[in-house]
Amino acid sequence: MTKLNPYIRFNGNAQEAFTFYKSVLGGELAVTRIGDSPMAQFMPEKKDNIFHAQLKNDMIILLGSDLTPEEGLKKGNTMLLTLECSNKEEAEKYFTQLSEGGKVGHPLSGMNFGLIGDLEDKFGVDWFVVVMKSNQ
Repeated sequence: MTKLNPYIRFNGNAQEAFTFYKSVLGGELAVTRIGDSPMAQFMPEKKDNIFHAQLKNDMIILLGSDLTPEEGLKKGNTMLLTLECSNKEEAEKYFTQLSEGGKVGHPLSGMNFGLIGDLEDKFGVDWFVVVMKSNQ
């Protein structure tokens, strides 16, 4: 089953934000720092920033990171939609369809947690399409 989750981008304060959201919403918070991710080699100066945060309770999943677009954060690109797919085939289908007439940021590729790709659709909406390793 495919799920849709909000994803919020921060400029170095994702840990503080997610700690706050956890205090308000409860749930379990899981955090991976850039230094503990495949991106560490490309961003050694940001090793303590958040690569991926997930706050999950019975009703919601909130995702986010300190990874920002090249142009920096501005109103409109601080949030995107994450489409969590059940398998690679489903992810490829949605990624292809959503990117038609839009712009691919990064094609679907493997990471330590699964597959991820990002795109901006033809309406200017930013998307992550992911498959978690447990679904591959």
